[in-house]
Amino acid sequence: MDRARLKGAPKAGGAHRPTLEDVARSARVSTATVSRCLNTPDLVVERTRKRVLDAVRELGYSPNFNARALAARRTNTIGAIIPTMENAIFARALQAFQEELGRHGFTLLVSSSSYRADLEEEQIRTLLMRGADALLLIGHERPKAVYDYLERRGVPFLVAWVYDPGAEHLSVGFDNRAAMAELTEKVLDFGHRHIAMITAEQASNDRARARVEGARDALRAHGRDPDGLRVTETTYAIKSGAAAFDDVMSGAPRPTAILCGNDVLAVGAVMAAKAAGLRVPEDVSITGFDDIEIAEIVEPQLTTVHVPHRAMGTEAARRLVDVLNGDGAETSLRLDTYLCLRQTLGPSPR
Repeated sequence: MDRARLKGAPKAGGAHRPTLEDVARSARVSTATVSRCLNTPDLVVERTRKRVLDAVRELGYSPNFNARALAARRTNTIGAIIPTMENAIFARALQAFQEELGRHGFTLLVSSSSYRADLEEEQIRTLLMRGADALLLIGHERPKAVYDYLERRGVPFLVAWVYDPGAEHLSVGFDNRAAMAELTEKVLDFGHRHIAMITAEQASNDRARARVEGARDALRAHGRDPDGLRVTETTYAIKSGAAAFDDVMSGAPRPTAILCGNDVLAVGAVMAAKAAGLRVPEDVSITGFDDIEIAEIVEPQLTTVHVPHRAMGTEAARRLVDVLNGDGAETSLRLDTYLCLRQTLGPSPR
């Protein structure tokens, strides 16, 4: 075996590398039609598109990416930086985001920041060095220096998972504060007066902070002291939610309802309640936020806030593509949430 040659690499003087002209000849179309099929497939009728793509597969044609990017002065690549890949919070929206980008001929590159501002900044720079034409970011909370850097580079970006009409930057998302206020009002309607909350760290997470403030808004509206809300911060993981539940329930007065900043924490809390011999919701009510798949799988099923993940991903992709094509909308988009009243919320036991 020739150790100097990678497995599968062609030998010198090997087979002819198929070209755009070869594909056009095989599919009986022009080279311009082949380019449209590869770059903007929605603009080509299905029958022609199928013939071209069949020829691409049969010939083993691969476009010269670097040449195309140099000619077009863009790579048709969009970067997304999400806080975590360890649970399903961002999966559904990211899937819809990628699907919509694909319909417009764009490729997605994804990074995870682990909720670290310094790592996110590093990933932003790396994605841009790799040629990303635009970025999807989660939440508005990041140093001003990062926004200044993006502005100097002239890179379009869009913020998701939040909607704040007073924010400076374009976003597609929902009002975290209002959504949690609505859920907390429902908890209060069930007669609960001793309420606690398990959340992610608020210092660098504007979504978590808004949800805590939303709960306090509802308490205030019901004539209760918003500072009386017991808040426990932890990391977003099922085991973290379970440990936080044990901590919260060891305090006095013991809460009859626990609001969780997302469904992952809430599932951990439900598991801990069962392990402690407590009935949900007869002894303690537990609520989540996001309405990811696990909310309906856990027993009992989780009362939570439904977040329009797929609509958010689709709309974010459309707006970024429009911006890159010179048709960008200059206004942020607010999407609606709604309550999913399932089995973990019940009347206060006292």
